[in-house]
Amino acid sequence: MHTTDSSHGKSLGLSLALGSALAFGGSGVAAKPLIEAGLAPLDVVWLRVAGAALVMLPLAVRHRDLPRRRPALLAGFGLLAVAGVQACYFAAISRIPVGVALLVEYLAPALVLGWVRFVQRRPVTRAAALGVVLAAGGLASVVEVWSGLRFDALGLVLALGAACCQVGYFVLADHGGGDGDHGGGEGADPLGVIAYGLLVGAGLLTVVARPWEMDWSVLAGSARMNGAAVPAVVLLGWIVLVATVVAYVTGVVSVRRLSPQVAGVVACLEAVVATVLAWVLLGERLGVPQVVGGVVVLAGAFIAQSSAPAKGSAEPLARGEGVVREPAV
Repeated sequence: MHTTDSSHGKSLGLSLALGSALAFGGSGVAAKPLIEAGLAPLDVVWLRVAGAALVMLPLAVRHRDLPRRRPALLAGFGLLAVAGVQACYFAAISRIPVGVALLVEYLAPALVLGWVRFVQRRPVTRAAALGVVLAAGGLASVVEVWSGLRFDALGLVLALGAACCQVGYFVLADHGGGDGDHGGGEGADPLGVIAYGLLVGAGLLTVVARPWEMDWSVLAGSARMNGAAVPAVVLLGWIVLVATVVAYVTGVVSVRRLSPQVAGVVACLEAVVATVLAWVLLGERLGVPQVVGGVVVLAGAFIAQSSAPAKGSAEPLARGEGVVREPAV
């Protein structure tokens, strides 16, 4: 009976992780038409974060002791994992294809290994180092470095900024472990961290985006998705409810039922989902070098996330990753 229950729990966790990757992967293809319709990338980010924060407000009330216990964690999560990564990503997709932006962002697992090895001076496995090399080589193919960076340079820098913000998230998670559900009395509930991270991110973005100056009339009209008119409010509803709230919550629950490494590997499918959706819904077609490079980047991310650090350093990183799910876009 115990084996059956365990198998059922893992199957459910895998299904939730896949659902989370699908939900996150649809954010870019819904956001880009809104940006092309007249909203600034920061406007779309603010609408996404503020809307999701409003939906998650009851969870923030439920975990109202978190700001007192973990103020630095919540502030860092809101600044980097919520405001930083999404602002950089949405600004990037306004200049380069969705698939390219997300593949660049998937350098994050490789950059995390670099942080562990050279900043924290903790050893990493050879397999993890191979993942870093593969991810870097695949990225070179994605952006076609031999052609002098074929894509918009600023767009690529913004996508790299999103990857760096994800690294900041992982570093914070490494110091925020100790889940209360497992006996660690000082643990931060992941749903509470997400709820307060969204609130902090919304506050920060309000200052930067100044939504009172936004062209709100865009939301009353429609946006063009590969030639078809789609109500702007429908796209926004998808971004807020599905690509943010549902994606984060299912991702967190999946981590509870799977190991963080397995959930992280499944999350790599987000890049595939986003690229396919951008092809089908936006007409963004990548060339052979981008497709091959994308496969190599995902292989590198797969190896980097599934290869535990060397003995003596594996537990802290894994425990930290389990606090909250990777904040994919």
